[in-house]
Amino acid sequence: MDLGIKGKKALVCASSKGLGLGCAEALAEAGVDLIMNARGAEALEASAERLRQTYGINVTTVAADVATPEGQAKVIEAAQGIDILVNNAGGPPPGMWQDWDRADFIAALDANMLAPIALIKAFVPDMMAAGWGRVVNITSQSVRAPIGVLGLSNSARTGLTGYVAGTSRQVAGSGVTINNLLPGIHATDRADALDGGVVASRNITLEQAREERAATIPAGRYGTRAEFGAACAFLCSQHAGFIVGQNLLLDGGATNITM
Repeated sequence: MDLGIKGKKALVCASSKGLGLGCAEALAEAGVDLIMNARGAEALEASAERLRQTYGINVTTVAADVATPEGQAKVIEAAQGIDILVNNAGGPPPGMWQDWDRADFIAALDANMLAPIALIKAFVPDMMAAGWGRVVNITSQSVRAPIGVLGLSNSARTGLTGYVAGTSRQVAGSGVTINNLLPGIHATDRADALDGGVVASRNITLEQAREERAATIPAGRYGTRAEFGAACAFLCSQHAGFIVGQNLLLDGGATNITM
């Protein structure tokens, strides 16, 4: 399917690896020029160069932490004129409800709620003026069904979900859509970190931890970044203009809900 976005320009945050890289790869395959952001310059530039060589697109890299005002300013300056915004940031650490204090919640809010909102506010007005734009926020399955050990993520990402629910309806009439992608377990560094915690707490092997968790997913496996990226690219396409304020689960059926 031709996504109809060749020649568009996209900012993809946290895109040196993992799900963000999956989104960048899928957009690059569709002919979209990229501004790729991540905190680590070396991994970011390596991923960007591979996409340049593979797809022949223009890629600008911005090494910055978008959870900080300084990082946001750097990214915003580099990404003027974008048509597509993909918000993404690493999730806060797992733990139990007694473990977290105010500083922990503020850090989670800065990364997973306030940073995406700042970028939406920075770029959506110009998208509205142009009559076309796409915003996709990578959140988590936990906004539909909270995960106890991910209380920081549950809180911050659910706050972003509420913001998007209202804002998306206000901008849709100008040709701009805002939607959320809710990943379950995918084969990424984040999954490795969470599985590693199980290994340490239960004294089992990493392979055992993965097998146990895969068994809780109806699809029987972890998702891939390519599958996730394809879903992101479709939401960014010309074909998704009537999808507004939605929360699309990509979890292999793991979230057991009806609606």
